[in-house]
Amino acid sequence: MFVTNQTKVVEILLLGFQTPQILKSILFVLFLMIYILTLVGNLLIIILVAKFLSLQSPMYFFLTQLSVCDLLLTTNISPNMLHVIINGGSTISFNGCITQFYFFCVSEGTECFLLTVMSYDRYLAICRPLHYTSIMSSRLCFQLIVFSWLFGCIITFSFAPLVSALMFCGNVIDHYFCDLAPLLELSCTKHTVAELVDFVLAIPGVFVPFSFTIFTYVSIFITILGISSSTGRQKAFSTCSSHIIVVSAFYGTETIVYIAPSKWLNLFNIKKIASLLYTVLCPFANPFIYSLRNQDIKQHLKKFISNAF
Repeated sequence: MFVTNQTKVVEILLLGFQTPQILKSILFVLFLMIYILTLVGNLLIIILVAKFLSLQSPMYFFLTQLSVCDLLLTTNISPNMLHVIINGGSTISFNGCITQFYFFCVSEGTECFLLTVMSYDRYLAICRPLHYTSIMSSRLCFQLIVFSWLFGCIITFSFAPLVSALMFCGNVIDHYFCDLAPLLELSCTKHTVAELVDFVLAIPGVFVPFSFTIFTYVSIFITILGISSSTGRQKAFSTCSSHIIVVSAFYGTETIVYIAPSKWLNLFNIKKIASLLYTVLCPFANPFIYSLRNQDIKQHLKKFISNAF
C-alpha cells in the first residue's frame, strides 16, 4: 500500500514473517522464550559483577556494559517483533519506527566499540601482563566505557537524522523491524547523501574498530604460541576464547546483512534470518557464552543461587 507524495506517512506496516498460522505460533513461543532468557542472562551478569568484589575487574566491568548494550538492543527489537509475529504483521507509528531505528543504531554502534575495548583489555592481559594493572586503571576503564557509548551516540546522531528527513512514498516494510535498507527502499527522493554519509561513518564506526580487534588478536595468538608450556597456552587462550566467539558472531552476521549482495539476501528471506542472528540470537547467546566458558562466573552464579534459596 502506497501513499502519495503530498500525504505524510504517519504509520509503517511491518510484514514480519509471512508463514502459516501454526508456524507463527511456534515462532512466537520460541522467540518469547529467547527474549525472557536474554533478559535473565544479561541481568544475572550485571547483578553478579555488582554483588561480588572478586568479579569487579576491568574484564567483567566491560562485560556488564556489553550486557547493558544487549539489553537495550533486545528490548528495542523483540517485544515489537513478537507483536508482529503473532498478528501476521503490525503497524507502528512513523515516529516509533524512526525511534526504533535510532536505538538500534546506538546499541549496534556502541557494541562495536565495546567489543574493541574488550579485545584491548585481553591484549594487555596476555601480551603485557606486567603492565596490565598500571595501564588498565579504573580511570581508563571509565573513560573507555564513556567513549564507547558517546561515540556510538555521535555516529547515530550524525547519520540517522538524514534518514528520518527523507520523503517517504510507501508505508510497507517487508521486515520485522525498522532497519536502514527497508527505510531507504520506502524513500521516493534521492538518498545518495544518506548512503554516502553511512559509508563514511562506517570507517571510524566499523572498519577501524574491526581492524584494531584483528590486530590485537594477531598479537595475542603470537604471544600464546610463544608460551613454552601447553598448560600456559591453554590458560591464556581460555581467557579470550569467549570474546573471539562473540566478535566472530557479531561481525560475521553484520557482514552477511550489510555487505552481501541484496539479490542473494532476498532469496528465501535470508536477510531476515541473518538479521535475527545479531538482533535476537547474539544478545541471547553472549551471556551464556561468557558464563559457560568462565569458571569464575559459574562459581559465583552457584553461590548466588544457593544464597537466594
